[in-house]
Amino acid sequence: MFFFIVVVGFIVVVVYYRNQLEVAYEEVGRMAAPIRSSILPFPNHYKEILQKYFGYYNRLNTQQQHAFEQKLLYFIMSKKFIPRQFRPVTDEMKVMIGACAVQLTFGLPRVYLQHFDKILIYPTDYYSSISKRFHKGEVNPAFGAIVLSWKSFVDGYIYSNDSVNLGLHEMAHALRLENIIHNDEYSFFDDGLVEQFDAYARQLCSLPTSEDTFLRAYACANPHEFFAVAVENFFERPAEFQKALPEVYTILSKLLNQDPILHFS
Repeated sequence: MFFFIVVVGFIVVVVYYRNQLEVAYEEVGRMAAPIRSSILPFPNHYKEILQKYFGYYNRLNTQQQHAFEQKLLYFIMSKKFIPRQFRPVTDEMKVMIGACAVQLTFGLPRVYLQHFDKILIYPTDYYSSISKRFHKGEVNPAFGAIVLSWKSFVDGYIYSNDSVNLGLHEMAHALRLENIIHNDEYSFFDDGLVEQFDAYARQLCSLPTSEDTFLRAYACANPHEFFAVAVENFFERPAEFQKALPEVYTILSKLLNQDPILHFS
């Protein structure tokens, strides 16, 4: 009996330290992402995924595509992709979710959403024991996590002109939070532009609900939701956005340092 207990204890210790070693290797790999992504070639199957599914990437010229690929590789290598209620996380998931983040931050070369090092993926909408309701996605700065329903994420790119894109919406939340979290990527937005943007948000959300404000009503839940909904429209129907809310569009274009109208023309 004693011998059995000793053997079981030994196995438990070995498994524990093996798991700890694997975690340490993963952490070192993520810390080395800047160097690894700059010297390793972009995998061909990653490129094939982008060419098949990611219109934003396909509209870039060759030089821009190379910059996009390098930034995407950095993003993928620096994040921990965690499956929930399924296994495993596929390369397609990593590439598409990473490409969504790069799409939003492409005009901000030094921004990789550093604080959010964990991407949690559910197969469909998931139930939150905290809010007692189903969610499609969320951003949790306390745990450095971006959480996504894969089905809802994919729908955002399948229906690419309905101004509802879960990936862009949640990445926009993460981006705005990243701007105020003290780290190497801190304070990349111009404070004056952010104040102007929020002022327009307050102005538009103070209008009677019967008036058409272009953005869906959920944008007026709070300033962060206004920013996230605006980002969805910025990429999915930029020409209509510029026509309806030219000042807001211009400020957002300056904040993100890109203009989809010029990019898509």
